[in-house]
Amino acid sequence: MRYLRPAALSAASLVLLLATDGTGLTGLSAEATSPVGAAAPRIRGTVLPDRPGPPAARTRDLYSGAAFDTCTAPPLDTLRAWRGTSPYGAVGIYTSGAQRGCAQPRLSADWVRQARAMGWRFLPVHVGLQAPCSELKGKPARIDPAHAVQQGRDEAVEAVGGLKAVGLGAGSPVFLDMEAYPMRDAACGQAVVDFTLGWTQGLHAAGYRSGFYSSLDSGIADLAAAARAGSSPLPDSVWYARWNDGADTAGGGALAADLWTGHQRVHQYRGNVEETYGGAALTIDRNQVDTPLAN
Repeated sequence: MRYLRPAALSAASLVLLLATDGTGLTGLSAEATSPVGAAAPRIRGTVLPDRPGPPAARTRDLYSGAAFDTCTAPPLDTLRAWRGTSPYGAVGIYTSGAQRGCAQPRLSADWVRQARAMGWRFLPVHVGLQAPCSELKGKPARIDPAHAVQQGRDEAVEAVGGLKAVGLGAGSPVFLDMEAYPMRDAACGQAVVDFTLGWTQGLHAAGYRSGFYSSLDSGIADLAAAARAGSSPLPDSVWYARWNDGADTAGGGALAADLWTGHQRVHQYRGNVEETYGGAALTIDRNQVDTPLAN
């Protein structure tokens, strides 16, 4: 996961472009409620039908503490060395997605089974289509704004397959990795939101929890705006990148105190650091977690 602070949004870019696939979707037009001459909001409210999601998280599903993520699932010997000697009790794993940045030669149901037996918890991550305005060269596949909702549903199907392949059961969360993107284009932000709503709808229909990872200054900001606009279904948990060395889940910026507050946050607070425990070294991102994790 990369944390890049996008360029500031200019006032001239506040142009609303309605671009969805229209399937099962109700748009709440800003023009119907805004005063004449008022600028249209960057994100409009979008409501999709949603089947009941997984039941409320059991106490045993909740995890509050330190976690790390690393590009490739680490060797089991490293997990053994780190268990009890490091501050970490959970690990982020890239379970699916066509745009994962690293190969996963070790990640399997047996790897998960053995890591679970050591006491590790998991934050599954899916790396699929990126924002239409993304500037990442290494992840070229982009969301099509005209079909964003359906593409989100399709990614959810793929993500569920990835969870099942490594033995993670129904009710588990999986986090959509939406890397930082420039905040110049309102239509781009709307496409990310609609894609994420479709993603959440698809996961709920399959009996899984929806998560969303992004920079606090781009994807999280747009998702927070969607929450304010009444959009649904929203992800059950958010994982925000803000590299401020603060090991907390206090939020900040667009992630206000009344959004995703019921054990629904993960904070990636530092990235690309090398740590050694029990004689085993890894380059990791550091996270503070307060949310249900994978079964």
